Amino acid sequence: MTYSAATILPLIFAGLMGFSILVYVILDGFDLGVGILFAGTDDAERDIMVAAIGPFWDANETWLVLAIGLLLVAFPAAHGVVLSTLYIPVVIMLISLILRGVAFDFRAKVDLHVKPRWNFAFYAGSITASMAQGYMLGVYILGLDQSWTGILFGLLVGLCLTASYAAIGAAWIIHKTEGALQHKAVLLMRRSLVLVALGMIAISLVTPLASPRIFAKWFSLPEIILLAPLPLITASLFAALWYVLDHLPAANDRHSALPFVMMAGIFALGFAGLAYSFYPYVVPDRLTIFEAASAPESLGIILVGVIVVLPVIIGYSIFAYGVFGGKASELRYD
Repeated sequence: MTYSAATILPLIFAGLMGFSILVYVILDGFDLGVGILFAGTDDAERDIMVAAIGPFWDANETWLVLAIGLLLVAFPAAHGVVLSTLYIPVVIMLISLILRGVAFDFRAKVDLHVKPRWNFAFYAGSITASMAQGYMLGVYILGLDQSWTGILFGLLVGLCLTASYAAIGAAWIIHKTEGALQHKAVLLMRRSLVLVALGMIAISLVTPLASPRIFAKWFSLPEIILLAPLPLITASLFAALWYVLDHLPAANDRHSALPFVMMAGIFALGFAGLAYSFYPYVVPDRLTIFEAASAPESLGIILVGVIVVLPVIIGYSIFAYGVFGGKASELRYD
């Protein structure tokens, strides 16, 4: 391959889009997960959980906007194919995210007898958005297959991604709270991990079977040897995470951030496996990143904007997480 602007720029934007999606899944994943965990907590605990994500959840969704924006401007042909095929789940996801945003504020400002309705709305928006995202991932893995097989697999992946969000949400609560709620979060995370592991196994098995090209990329020599560390490290992280949860909460709140870091590592490894499987395609087995990319001149101009905007997003995210570090306190809106 000749390394020219026509090849380098699509690679850069594919990397930026992949990075944005991964950061979104980790960061917005934990606040979606906290909403999902509303089902297993009481009202006082829910207030603390909302306080634990309150300073961050709006900024976390910025990464979704960035990822979709990059898909639109850098790979317009793929944007048209992917979003038109997945139009219904995309709409469901957006409505659910709007519902979460409204419920997030209304639950703290309405009369006490109405508050349970908005708690349910926050929970429903969280779980529906998570299911929609997982469904889209499952259908995408099968090459945007809209048959009953694709739909059922999409629903399976939706269930497992929802469990993954619940697990990383529980990990965030372990880190940000203490006492009875922290103990409960440990238990909830252990329950969620079973579905997370099943989901990763299902995706790992189906992805190569969905495409002879992907099967060859994983199970040819020497690739199978070179890629072996990826599933082995992932399995080791699951085992280590289970061991860590057995010993939490610990004295002086030691290692409370470790489950979140390990879950982020599991997400990153799973994402790396998918990225390797589908490269160089942005629409599986239909459109490569080079075929779907905008003109090099357009990408060059867009890259200048990204160079300005991306450090700002990263900077204010780091600043927010630094300023609001420490344990979540009683929820206040005054």
